[in-house]
Amino acid sequence: MKCPYCGYEESKVIDSRPADDGERIRRRRECLGCHKRFTTHEVIESVPIIVVKRDKSREVFDRNKLTGGILRACEKRPVSLDQIESVVDSIESMLQSSLDREVTSQTIGELTMEKMKDIDEVAYVRFASVYRQFKDINTFMEELNKLLKEK
Repeated sequence: MKCPYCGYEESKVIDSRPADDGERIRRRRECLGCHKRFTTHEVIESVPIIVVKRDKSREVFDRNKLTGGILRACEKRPVSLDQIESVVDSIESMLQSSLDREVTSQTIGELTMEKMKDIDEVAYVRFASVYRQFKDINTFMEELNKLLKEK
């Protein structure tokens, strides 16, 4: 860590303590060159998840985008915001724990539909209709029949 006063590259840690509810570590350091003290903050560097879309374009995983899609599917349904947050948390943790840093939008869609099935069947069908791009009533009915067979 370079000293902000003299640029010397060696320092020693005088004090360490957690900050921001344990998300960061605050360190007081002393420069071994000029003996002045300064503070640094250490944070965990998270590697972003890249979503590969159907058109092969790539974008960074956006939790808010997933939440918005689920919210639209659950509109006027008895699904609480806590349930939606739980689904998004679950999907995001599955993606983070995966060794792959790139994931297809199809994978995210399938994971979401599996979680939605357990929460609300109408919201599940709404989400599936957008995700699977239902073109007509027959594809809609096929999905409903699959759902009924699983019961």
